[in-house]
Amino acid sequence: MEDRFSDEFEERKKKILGFINDEQYTPMRAADIALILEVPSRDRFAFEEIINTLQKNGEIVITKKGKIMTPKQLNIISGIFTSHANGFGFVSPDNGFGGDVFIPTFAVNGAMHKDKVWCKIVNTDGKNPEGEIVRVVEKGINNIVGTFEKGKNFGFVIPDDKKIAQDIFIAKENSREAVSGHKVVVKVIKPPKDGKSPEGIVTEIIGHINDPGIDILSIIKQFELPIDFPDDVYKEIEKIDDEVNIDTIDGRKDLRDFLMVTIDGEDAKDLDDAVSVEILENGNFKLGVHIADVSEYVKENSRLDKEALKRGTSVYLVDRVIPMLPHKLSNGICSLNAGVDRFALSCIMEIDKKGIVVSHEICSSIINIDKRMSYTVVNDLLINENSEYFNEYENFIIMFKNLEKLRNILLKKRIKRGAVEFEFTEAKIILDKEGNPIDIKPYERNIATSIIEECMLVCNETVAEQFFWLELPFVFRSHAEPDSEKVQKLSEFVAKFGYKIKGSSTHPKDFQKVLSDAKNTPEDVIINRIVLRSLKQARYTAENEGHFGLAAKYYCHFTSPIRRYPDLEIHRIIKEYLKGSLNEKRIRSLAKKIHEIARLSSAKERTAEEAERETDNLKKIEYMKDKVGQVFDGIISGVVSRGVYVELPNTVEGFISVRNMDGDYYIYDEDNLQYIGERTHKIYALGDRVRVKLVRADLYERNLDFEFEKNYEEDDENFREEE
Repeated sequence: MEDRFSDEFEERKKKILGFINDEQYTPMRAADIALILEVPSRDRFAFEEIINTLQKNGEIVITKKGKIMTPKQLNIISGIFTSHANGFGFVSPDNGFGGDVFIPTFAVNGAMHKDKVWCKIVNTDGKNPEGEIVRVVEKGINNIVGTFEKGKNFGFVIPDDKKIAQDIFIAKENSREAVSGHKVVVKVIKPPKDGKSPEGIVTEIIGHINDPGIDILSIIKQFELPIDFPDDVYKEIEKIDDEVNIDTIDGRKDLRDFLMVTIDGEDAKDLDDAVSVEILENGNFKLGVHIADVSEYVKENSRLDKEALKRGTSVYLVDRVIPMLPHKLSNGICSLNAGVDRFALSCIMEIDKKGIVVSHEICSSIINIDKRMSYTVVNDLLINENSEYFNEYENFIIMFKNLEKLRNILLKKRIKRGAVEFEFTEAKIILDKEGNPIDIKPYERNIATSIIEECMLVCNETVAEQFFWLELPFVFRSHAEPDSEKVQKLSEFVAKFGYKIKGSSTHPKDFQKVLSDAKNTPEDVIINRIVLRSLKQARYTAENEGHFGLAAKYYCHFTSPIRRYPDLEIHRIIKEYLKGSLNEKRIRSLAKKIHEIARLSSAKERTAEEAERETDNLKKIEYMKDKVGQVFDGIISGVVSRGVYVELPNTVEGFISVRNMDGDYYIYDEDNLQYIGERTHKIYALGDRVRVKLVRADLYERNLDFEFEKNYEEDDENFREEE
């Protein structure tokens, strides 16, 4: 019944939109459109609901006189507004327009960061088209987190998110008795207008800024990350057994005799992937990738399932994990712990000596992990002939060596087809028991991590290709080709270092070659960063668009259903296909659902990434706080109109304002991403190695300030030329 009403709604919406978009259409009121389309009086409510939906989606505009027009007719686009601390901002169009639209401060018209807006294009002459916000369609941020400052008869909140340009005025009666230094959550009740600050009401006092743990909790509140699960979710999972119910094994392939292991980090608790491998008589590899069958316990449309979709992903903050699923599942019945039976979805592939998957089988299975291994131990066993772990894992050595052989074949094949391999140092921030940062170390990448990476990649590609050709609704992981304009800018930039890339290239091999040629050179880090910035973000889609970065025609996320919702949804589809229960009605229902799952999952992934970056940045600043006055070697990682960013080897990044570049007046060269001294002609350019002194570590503003080390400059005035 619900499907039928949904179909009717979509058909009516399509008909109304088609009428409005017709070339012969003349702007008119909704009532006139209803009359012309002969909408019966009994359907007027549904008609009005469709008009409201079209307006909310930005597909139509209702003028002050009540007439309905298309955004195109009014030269209006809809999109998300991103504000800047200085008051201006940009609108990222929903679709069909192109690049971001610059919004000057005077044209913001009360919009705030992340609001969905309508924007009228007023100028297309510059680098970015210029626009004016004409309406806020939907508020982007419901709750703003910041620091409360108390005045005599009122207060104000300084937002933690520095992209929110104005402080928020708080009337005394709306302050909840907050005092200066309190971290609070604020709801905006009046948007900014005519130069006045937005007005808000304090809805929650998180704690004082100096209280332990309040810093991370404030970020959790800022990004509206759900910490606890609702009571009805806990009540629902009480019925789930802690052990596999053997009575439900029917239809599953019994793989408990396969020699298989999990390989993860030492501190991992939610183990959702295992591997097995053997060499066949023909010399091919038989690789098994076995993934926890989370869908066995998270039933579609259950309270647990709805909560998992709402979260979209597990969030890995510096001091905690905010899981997508409760620990009873993620660390319990769904986790592939050694020595216990577990339900899984297995992808068993025969792979030849060239890395080609010549045949495969995807099946529901029951497995029993032989050993829980760590990356450190497996790596040591493979590179150290006198490994201290040899006696304990003697029976697994052949398996690990075969996995390494297969890894080498798969990696070689992937590189040959053009996969873009970036080399960045990722930081692991070490905290003490009180949550204070005591060290920053690079994440170790080794043969063992690469083995698992290659096994998961080939599995994800294999699954995606099969379900693409089955033409069933599916969630793909897509990475679109970069914009030609960005490729042209990249080509011009790398040419300064002597590298070549076609200005119109849309093949990953060209990007791969630049990275390969720059490897182990002084500009290696910067070339990697600039190439990455030229690429688009990967996202989830209902259509297969290929994965540019991996140079893969088909790709999906199948291997982490404990922590990613798209993987869980894919498992459901696969199991229904295997059971033969995907009838026409169910396929139609899934086709509608998949688009929303892809959209929500992509959005939640972005939020998680932002929150993770914010907590990492906060702890890095805290780590550097007692190092003010110390000197460090670094590399110029960014050049902007305000100054330069410098990154240290431990991944900490700080800023040097152009105002603090002593000894000369420095001119910003935007095209070449550098500053040039007017008198000395000294150059500070992207990629330069420099020596800096830390002059300020501000937890309140969440930034680090450096200055160039003067003694260093005096000793070596032309450091770049000497190199």
